[in-house]
Amino acid sequence: MMQHKDYGVFLPNAAGGWMISSTAPYPPASYDYNKQVAQLAEGIGLDFIMAMAKWRGFGGATDHWGETLESMTMMAGLAEATERVKIWATVHANMQNPAFAAKVFTTLQQISDGRAGMNIVNGAYADEFIQMGIWDAEMSHAARYRMTEEWTQAVLRLWSEPSVTMNGEFFTLTDCESRPHPDPRPTIISAGRSEPGRAFQAKYADGAFLGAETLDEMRDLSRDVHERAASEGREVRTYSMLTIVQGETDAAAEALAIRYGEGIDREALGNMRRSWGWDPARALSWAQGAKGEEAFQTPYVTGSADTVTERVLSILETAELDGLMLIFPDYLEGLQSFGESVLPALRAVELADSTELADSTELVT
Repeated sequence: MMQHKDYGVFLPNAAGGWMISSTAPYPPASYDYNKQVAQLAEGIGLDFIMAMAKWRGFGGATDHWGETLESMTMMAGLAEATERVKIWATVHANMQNPAFAAKVFTTLQQISDGRAGMNIVNGAYADEFIQMGIWDAEMSHAARYRMTEEWTQAVLRLWSEPSVTMNGEFFTLTDCESRPHPDPRPTIISAGRSEPGRAFQAKYADGAFLGAETLDEMRDLSRDVHERAASEGREVRTYSMLTIVQGETDAAAEALAIRYGEGIDREALGNMRRSWGWDPARALSWAQGAKGEEAFQTPYVTGSADTVTERVLSILETAELDGLMLIFPDYLEGLQSFGESVLPALRAVELADSTELADSTELVT
């Protein structure tokens, strides 16, 4: 039975969006463009908009993500430029003191009239922080999650207590005040698929972004987060990212995807893998042999409106997800097409299922 699903858009606040290709559209890292995308997303009926935080690009022929806009300040502007859509901004726990972050998102909650969300990331890509002199090469993956959990605990206390004193492994607060408190508390978002990541999501997040190699693996991860959250007496909605390539026909959409793949920026792709911790020689070798589909940074679907609708529904059902964060090679054109022909069909399925459920419940009672 299809329950209500959340659909949002991952804003292109970094130049090039989510395509690493010289033959794909190249969204600019400009506030004006992101404002157009945000207002269009709200206009077609999407549920949320989200912006990442990125501090260094990957070079190559496309200078992929070489230019970026800061997430929290951009989203404050977009909160004023919209009225209904949820506003999810990203903050690095290793970079921003929890007292600073608590105050920023309290402010964003007021600007957005209760629509703010905090996407917490723990800062795992060395190049971004080496350039700032704040990279701790000795910190393990497990330690990063301990740091992020302590950081989150501090923020939650600052949002709810008159003052906070804590002497933690990573943060020290002394009679620290952060008033006014946000009302309601901002939504907390977290992305990750590792065991520590899913444990964190279940304990603190309201929304969890997951990645997987197959839909079956995604289903298992989604179930795991749901079950872990339930054991904590909580509910967490699970999401994944999906790029949409829509055309008048299936063949036209597939041809677009092939064309985008032909311009794959192998240098940028290799630099991205190296930033993940790959050995430089391995990253270069992999990038040189990568297929065109690797120009897409996320899973993607192609097709006509009907085909895209069917594939989105299949993904949600098979992977047991509560929603999707959507990406479009050309955001303005792609959102418009999706809003005109796909989203109404998705909502119609939800409405039909809810009506069927209500009818069956009435018969039983």
